[in-house]
Amino acid sequence: MSNTQVLAASEPGGATSGVPSFPPVGERPFSAGEAEAAARMFKALGDPVRLRLFSLIASHEGGEACVCDISDVGVAQPTVSHHLKKLKEAGLLTSERRGTWVYYRVEAPVLASVARLLGHFG
Repeated sequence: MSNTQVLAASEPGGATSGVPSFPPVGERPFSAGEAEAAARMFKALGDPVRLRLFSLIASHEGGEACVCDISDVGVAQPTVSHHLKKLKEAGLLTSERRGTWVYYRVEAPVLASVARLLGHFG
């Protein structure tokens, strides 16, 4: 089963984008599926290198970065690749190969979903 299918299965409200839509934490208790999807995202972002990679990609021009632009995060390239894979598996990144390089993107619905989840505490 692909990661998109796992996330889509746990989406409330029947959304079809592949990105879970969470209620703000203080709005109501999460369903089991919402809690599992949120935990996957938080687990992926719970590693400092992954959080830094996510931030580098999200803040890069256009919300997209070539792996060649984000590899200087204090760990070896194979480790960077491992962390990028984990972020993709959690549904936080998408990627596209262009020639010899892979470009990673944080899709706007992902940022909106995470922001909505945490937004109630503002």
